[in-house]
Amino acid sequence: MTKNKNWAKIYLFVVFILLYTPIAYLIYYSFNEAGTMNQFSGFTLEHYAALAEDSRLLIIALDTIRVALLSALIATVIGTFGAIGIYFSRRRQTKNLLLSLNNILLVSPDVIIGASFLLLFTLVGFQLGFYSVLLSHIAFSIPIVVLMVLPRLEEMNGNMITAARDLGANHFQVLKEIILPSITPGILAGYFMAFTYSIDDFAVTFFVTGNGFATLSVEIYSRARQGVSLEINALSTILFLAAFSLVAGYYFIQQQRTRHKLAHMDPTNHEKAVTP
Repeated sequence: MTKNKNWAKIYLFVVFILLYTPIAYLIYYSFNEAGTMNQFSGFTLEHYAALAEDSRLLIIALDTIRVALLSALIATVIGTFGAIGIYFSRRRQTKNLLLSLNNILLVSPDVIIGASFLLLFTLVGFQLGFYSVLLSHIAFSIPIVVLMVLPRLEEMNGNMITAARDLGANHFQVLKEIILPSITPGILAGYFMAFTYSIDDFAVTFFVTGNGFATLSVEIYSRARQGVSLEINALSTILFLAAFSLVAGYYFIQQQRTRHKLAHMDPTNHEKAVTP
């Protein structure tokens, strides 16, 4: 058993090395004075200064964050209520059908989803730009949120809902006081996942962007075709550190909430339950 655990640790270590080495390489050369990624000649912040002066790239970065925040928020609301609807479906066949449709969207190639949205927007005469990208990101983020919220619903104590209804609570009160507090971690996880997917997306956005609007992934692709610029390294470094800070902050908040709950637990509850 101990040997298997050691191999598991080694395997995880190798996986993390493979995942984070390219990121470390990118961050390291964002400070390269030579301006290339071939040889490090000295430390400099000129690429970050050039990034601060690149108004087009900064506007695109703000637009990308704006799309990600809005699409994640709207997708989280729709996906949360969608997950609740699936969970409370009375017929098992209906529930399985809805889950299958949701999972199909998750595993569908981004190219097919992007091409489908492009055809849809073209047929209805919808102008490509900010709103076409926003609607597309909302659409492919909803299944992600559903997938994150459903397990929390499955873990929820159904007896609490039954007791609340027996005490006269209406549907809104049950939703507000019992369901939403129970699935809040899943909702937050769904929001962060949707936000991450939106910022990261390239294939779908590439199909539905237009009218001068672009996101970072599309802009980086366009610039990479013309030659590697270390401004992209600098921007990627800032985005990575921002994402790392968000994840670390979320983890810290969850740890604090867990400790707070444990600190306020009554150690005599078990004794009271078993005392005749």
